Amino acid sequence: MSAMTSSDFEDWLDKYGQAWERGDAEGAIRLFTDNANYYETPFDNPMIGHEVIRKYWSEGAGQSQKDVQFSYQILAVGEDFGIARWQAKFVRVPSGNQVSLDGVLVSSFDEQGKCKVFREWWHRVELEGV
Repeated sequence: MSAMTSSDFEDWLDKYGQAWERGDAEGAIRLFTDNANYYETPFDNPMIGHEVIRKYWSEGAGQSQKDVQFSYQILAVGEDFGIARWQAKFVRVPSGNQVSLDGVLVSSFDEQGKCKVFREWWHRVELEGV
């Protein structure tokens, strides 16, 4: 891949959303470089590498969320990065609480289209036992 295109970024976001909706940590890992830096929030240290990111995805999307719905809008694409606004809804396991998230992500990519740095900012609304 010579430069990230809108189509490339859309494809990456589609795969990211599908992995989240299925709770598929392995599918998510395939989107990241071996030593990717994954920032869940701007104030946390990054999760670095496949093993740490896999654990995060397995415990979150894989075990504590169900009925996930993910959508996004691309805001910008550059030579090696993409910026998107995203929304997600899911039911938290085992509480049954309905969670709605609204966020922004910034991702930078290597030459093969794998994410090497992932940063997100998001807010959450959680309603009990809906």
